[in-house]
Amino acid sequence: MPLLEPAPGALRPAAVASPAPDRVADSLADGTPEPLRSELVALLGEDKVLWRISDLVRYASDASPYRFLPRAVVLAEDRGDIAKIFRYAHRNNRKLVFRSAGTSLNGQAQGEDILVDVKRHWAGIEVLDDGARARIRPGTTVMRANVTLARYGRVLGPDPASAIACTLGGVVANNASGMTAGTTRNSYRTLASLTLVLPSGTVVDTAAPDADERLAAAEPQLCAGLLALKAEIEADAELTARIRAKYEIKNTNGYRLDAFLDAATPVGILRGLMVGSEGTLGFIAETVFDTLPLLRATSTALLFFPTLSAAAAAVPLFNDSGATAVELMDGNTLRASVSVSGVPADWARLPKETTALLVEYRAPDEATLQGYEKTAGELLAGLDLVAPVESVTNAFTRDAGRIGSYWKARKAFVTAVGGSRPAGTTLITEDFAVPPPRLAEACTELLELQARHGFDAAVAGHAAHGNLHFLLAFDAGKAADVERYAAFMDDFCALTVERFDGSLKAEHATGRNIAPFLELEWGERATELMWRIKELVDPHGVLAPRVLLDRDPQAHLRGLKTIPKVELIADPCIECGFCEPTCPSGDLTTTPRQRIVLRREMMRQDPDSAVNDGLLESFGYDAVDTCAGDSTCKLACPVGIDTGQLMKDFRHQRHSPREERVARATARHFKATERATRLAVAAADRIGDRLLTSATGLARKAVRPDLVPQWLPEIPGAAARTLPRTRRTDAAAVYYPACVNRIFGEPGGHTGPSLPQAVVAVSARAGKPVWIPDDVAGTCCSTIWHSKGYEDGTRLMANRIVEAAWGWTAGGRLPLVVDASSCTLGIAHEVVPYLTDDNRELHAELTVVDSIVWAADELLPHLEILRTAGSAVVHPTCSMRHLGDEGHLTALARAVADEVVVPDDAGCCAFAGDRGMLHEELTASATAREAAEVTAREFDAHLSANRMCEIGMDRATGRSYHSALLELERATRP
Repeated sequence: MPLLEPAPGALRPAAVASPAPDRVADSLADGTPEPLRSELVALLGEDKVLWRISDLVRYASDASPYRFLPRAVVLAEDRGDIAKIFRYAHRNNRKLVFRSAGTSLNGQAQGEDILVDVKRHWAGIEVLDDGARARIRPGTTVMRANVTLARYGRVLGPDPASAIACTLGGVVANNASGMTAGTTRNSYRTLASLTLVLPSGTVVDTAAPDADERLAAAEPQLCAGLLALKAEIEADAELTARIRAKYEIKNTNGYRLDAFLDAATPVGILRGLMVGSEGTLGFIAETVFDTLPLLRATSTALLFFPTLSAAAAAVPLFNDSGATAVELMDGNTLRASVSVSGVPADWARLPKETTALLVEYRAPDEATLQGYEKTAGELLAGLDLVAPVESVTNAFTRDAGRIGSYWKARKAFVTAVGGSRPAGTTLITEDFAVPPPRLAEACTELLELQARHGFDAAVAGHAAHGNLHFLLAFDAGKAADVERYAAFMDDFCALTVERFDGSLKAEHATGRNIAPFLELEWGERATELMWRIKELVDPHGVLAPRVLLDRDPQAHLRGLKTIPKVELIADPCIECGFCEPTCPSGDLTTTPRQRIVLRREMMRQDPDSAVNDGLLESFGYDAVDTCAGDSTCKLACPVGIDTGQLMKDFRHQRHSPREERVARATARHFKATERATRLAVAAADRIGDRLLTSATGLARKAVRPDLVPQWLPEIPGAAARTLPRTRRTDAAAVYYPACVNRIFGEPGGHTGPSLPQAVVAVSARAGKPVWIPDDVAGTCCSTIWHSKGYEDGTRLMANRIVEAAWGWTAGGRLPLVVDASSCTLGIAHEVVPYLTDDNRELHAELTVVDSIVWAADELLPHLEILRTAGSAVVHPTCSMRHLGDEGHLTALARAVADEVVVPDDAGCCAFAGDRGMLHEELTASATAREAAEVTAREFDAHLSANRMCEIGMDRATGRSYHSALLELERATRP
């Protein structure tokens, strides 16, 4: 038994008043039942089958208001796995649902049998025809694809607000469109071809010249059936006219019946039907998109109107003037958006009736943009605008920062409003479309309907296309609330269809919430055709039952999830999944969303239930230990939920009093600890990696793996015993060498000066000398304790460093330059909650500057570059993302190298101080994609800004990373 263990049961929830009605039953506490578990393992292998109760629970939620527990989760790796699963499902009467990003808003990514994860192994993009087309795998996010395409001056047509997280497979399967796609740039119109796997296992590449011949040979009945349906539809003039009319506005409700009108062959029909089919007709294994020009000349305005109807009435004017996007946000949306970083706080005081339009013009050149701005200015002069627009002359801006903040507020609509909902309530997101000229009328009717049913909903949407979204919150655990919601949906659907002949789903696909109303919109004839399509393509009903087609009129009320209260920091979470692409542990254990989902299930249960026992058994490692604590999830979350901090809080809760005492003593005597650690690292050079690996392995077993780091061969030798000699007189800044750079030296093979020597040297060359205080030993930014959840140690060291820094900088008169980005973040921000009131006042007087920023802003303009590296690849650290310093690192790299590459998949390396030495598998998983980019070619230099991150990247890539400041010293050395 280890010497130090987490306090038993520390994370077990307290007793609840009564378990939730939708809690997972104890009969599933052991996870996937037999023989399903063993059969899937035999079919695919152990590493591709997730079967524990914690696995099933974390996959049971998506961004929708629904929750369905799968019986098993399969990590399909290739088309062969998909074919195996299809065959298994046919033989054993099983049902399959595909899940990629899980950002779907109506339960399309949930199933009650076998859930197939098609994200983890399905990412990748290949640019074709110099960017005119792109071959994209279904697990690739829209943002990731656009980052690559931007280098070619191209972009994808679909631009959903969830682009940071949603994947192309889901975008096509739901025909998601977004702010500017409308009916002309969506997946249906811009998808050149796709490769799909039919439920029978037949693979169809719709771009193959002989695709129809192959399909006819493999699936003769399917081909004949599709052509028969085409002939039947075309013979019905009334139905044909109805289909064409339905797609004149945005519509994703039901199958794309116009596929039968737009295509001449079975393969062409299938290509169209797959768009918006929500995984009910087959698996989209690959897509090829026709891309569009990336119009970089942009002018944008956020205009405020006194009422929603007034704003809606102005939309056609901007449409006619050539606006690329016209987005609407009502008063509830605007007020809720103050939770989004960068949104003015005074929006919270706007009158409820205030409504904003976000209007944007994009053009290929300056002359065209000026023409748009002139026309827009004339329009504004005739509109009744209200504060905070000061005048029509400065309403439009080209400032990238302001434009970015406008769009951030708009894209955060669902999460911002959802985050401000009452704790414990379930969020419903719906979207619909009406003919754009009737938008104002539809807005008025919607508001009246909501008020009549007791909802104070938020409304926003793509007003240019007559497409609005609204959010409602209610308690799914209360029958009266559910009944009220059901009554509202009945009236809303009738209003949309009967009054406006609108689309009940404009871009979110049918989903579970609208499936019962499909016939209301399309009528009996068209709806029966959709059922026949399903039966023709998936005759055994294997794929996604009840997702798009459901004859139960109450189906939309089934599976509504309760949202139990958890820790305050996590309560605003609506499980949207925006955080997941940034998470270092996402492909290893859990994501931030899944950590919260697991915690909520614990709160649904009786504390001593068998399900809770199973969840807690895995939660320690899956959620707490393997969280890098980098808090990049906070940056991705529109409302700033910091799941990394929550996991640090959990680490603190698990500590025994003995552990806390040891941590506090280490902080109190850190000078001795620092000296001893440096000596141990120096001795390691003589002992050898093999022996040290064995010794630390034994220590980890004796003490606890999450406390004792594993020795790694990439760990550098010891730093010099003394720091460079400097003078306080005439110093332009105080230089604080972080403890990691006082303990560890430079990477193996490095022959130049140490990092502290380099900083001192380049500062002197630039005429801005720095001073290193004599008493830096024994001080630290406190991140060592903070990241592990040792609050007493954090508090002690946080106050020590602030008091010392205040004295070193003469009360803040000199900047404090810190040479490790994580330590810069720690001193500048993370120490603040742990300071005494007096020290918080001292901290407010400090100017803490990262050494990379110091070099880029203060030194580089005064330095002569004498030599450059041919090429350099850069690893921005997660701390730099928090600080907003990534651009400084890139600028510095461009000064010292002729070619600079930032990998498209660059992210947190998860080394996280020493966490990469505690859990090597975490860094290996987190860096896999970035490492693949880096090792695909040779670079002359590998640059970063934090010693431990550099070690992590060394280990991931087999290349030697070093600080960009060392490269700057070499480039400017006389």
